[in-house]
Amino acid sequence: QVQLVESGGGWVQPGSSLRLSCVGIGRSFEYFSMGWWRQAPGKEREFVASLDFRGTNYQYSDSVKGRFVISRDRSANTVDLQMNSLRPEDTAVYYCAADPIDVRISTSQMKGYWGQGTQVTVSS
Repeated sequence: QVQLVESGGGWVQPGSSLRLSCVGIGRSFEYFSMGWWRQAPGKEREFVASLDFRGTNYQYSDSVKGRFVISRDRSANTVDLQMNSLRPEDTAVYYCAADPIDVRISTSQMKGYWGQGTQVTVSS
């Protein structure tokens, strides 16, 4: 069974950092673009960040640019999201995503695999 499994979520105070990790199981994602989306309560799921299989095309949403950093290890089938300077508005369920077509992963046309999600709560 092919899965994306996230870990690293939790509760942190504003201004803190948190690192999310995702591992692909059941197949190789070496030639997929991989990334992260999030969904806050009462809101639609939104794109956060992605990285293509070459490791050259970084994409970030405007709301996280300069604060979040995405990285991946193709051989290990993993993608991480380092989140710094966290704000209460970053509170959401964060989902790992993988798509074989890079131009799709940041859009509503994303077709591929989703993880189950990990909760991130930023609150004092």
